[in-house]
Amino acid sequence: MVRLCIATVLIMLSAFGQSESQSGKGGWTIPRIVAVGDLHGDHQNAVKVLKMTNVIDADLKWAGGDRTILVQTGDVVDRGPDAFKLYKMLRRLQEEAQLAGGQAVNLLGNHEIMNIMGIYDYVSPEDIQQFGNITDRIIAFSKDGWVGKYLRKLNVTAIVEDTVFCHGGIPVPWAKKGVEHMNTIAKDDLDTKTPQELWEAPIFGEHGPTWYRGYALDSEESICAVVDEALAHLSVKRMVVGHTVQEDGRIHTRCQGKVILIDVGISAVYGGHLAALELTPTSARAIYPTESVQLELPPGYLLATEDSDEL
Repeated sequence: MVRLCIATVLIMLSAFGQSESQSGKGGWTIPRIVAVGDLHGDHQNAVKVLKMTNVIDADLKWAGGDRTILVQTGDVVDRGPDAFKLYKMLRRLQEEAQLAGGQAVNLLGNHEIMNIMGIYDYVSPEDIQQFGNITDRIIAFSKDGWVGKYLRKLNVTAIVEDTVFCHGGIPVPWAKKGVEHMNTIAKDDLDTKTPQELWEAPIFGEHGPTWYRGYALDSEESICAVVDEALAHLSVKRMVVGHTVQEDGRIHTRCQGKVILIDVGISAVYGGHLAALELTPTSARAIYPTESVQLELPPGYLLATEDSDEL
């Protein structure tokens, strides 16, 4: 199983890829995780959120040092105009975080996959102009283009300490396969399948980790037992997802804190709501421009973290 932690960040992939390592006994080894949901082409609001959480400084450089893991759960592209600038910034922050001893983990969302497939239904004219023209943009997202190469090295899901992150959600059948297997399937499909074949690929379907909305939309009576089973297969305590916009612009928990919904509509297209999730060994907080709000922790969570010999 792929787990990420700063204490053992000796095993790194390429500068454009993900950092992966083993978290040993599962104890908490880092001061904090900051998770940010869908950005949808809004560079200005993305910068505001990253500054608000002290992940970047006034010059937009990595400011998390070796004390922060940043997780962005996908859908950087579409709707708004700034995919070009956002991918440049996120790719650079991965490199800067590594050099500082921290980590920046960027995941694939369904809109990344659609752009790789050549589905441009949600691409704005301003977005195309930032790349030059439509031909330049298509080339950029191709296997040999700078965006395409970058995206094909990203994962669809990652476990950081005791939390699994993905764009949409991980149903039980995929949870049984495990994080490493899901990521391997996704990368293999992106490398070998045609755009039409990708449309039919189960990993990118409505019940795959980039599209599934059940944990966000279905009643808790019907999904909490499913969440428990999925988390048990993944050996984690909670799942953090984006994808489904919370129309009030607030981060919400479900199933006693076992699911956290972080797509608050950061892009101006969705209202420009600024928020990020911060996880520490003993707390979960929703951070907003004028306040932070404590979120529900999974049952038994405090006892488990306090008893850890890693603290």
